[in-house]
Amino acid sequence: MSSAEQGTSDRRLLRGARSRRAILRHAVDVASLEGLDGLSLGRLAGDLKISKSGVQTLFGTKENLQVATAECARGVFADAVVRPALSAPEGAARLRALVESWLAYATTPLFPGGCFWAANQAAFDGRPGRVHDALFDGQRSWRGLLADELRHAVEAAEIAELDVDLAAFQLDAVLLAANTALRCGDEDAAAKARRVAEGLLEPPR
Repeated sequence: MSSAEQGTSDRRLLRGARSRRAILRHAVDVASLEGLDGLSLGRLAGDLKISKSGVQTLFGTKENLQVATAECARGVFADAVVRPALSAPEGAARLRALVESWLAYATTPLFPGGCFWAANQAAFDGRPGRVHDALFDGQRSWRGLLADELRHAVEAAEIAELDVDLAAFQLDAVLLAANTALRCGDEDAAAKARRVAEGLLEPPR
């Protein structure tokens, strides 16, 4: 391949990557409002005023589109919630930062429909497959991160000994409950979640 042909190929790949990102970001917003079942190649093509064949070339099938949309939502969540908290020292400080980032995410949602996972997991919890796995892998990863930071805090003697997996489960459940309460107009939900988190972070006696 000549250098000119290589340059044309590279530009085409870049355009394809940009188009894919733009389509997926819109797909995430749609799915947060209407669920992943509301997505279709034709719907996105119409919304974005591009050809359906172009969208089909990028994703192939509706299932591929749904999986890619769930993975995109996970990346957006990681950029907004997880990565900023990683600047805090591991252990109790990072766990508090993660809780605060998550509560900010719930209070001022990244997506127009609110929490992407709350909008989609119930529809796929009894439907095994790639979409189900993409949705629930992100949830397991988040809970695993909470458990890791609790473990670091215990090992550093920042907090009292506890069952880190159980504590991560409890904290995750409280944050999800806070998200639901916020949607129902409970203005004290974030403060309640913080109190629960602090109860798990009591220093050793």
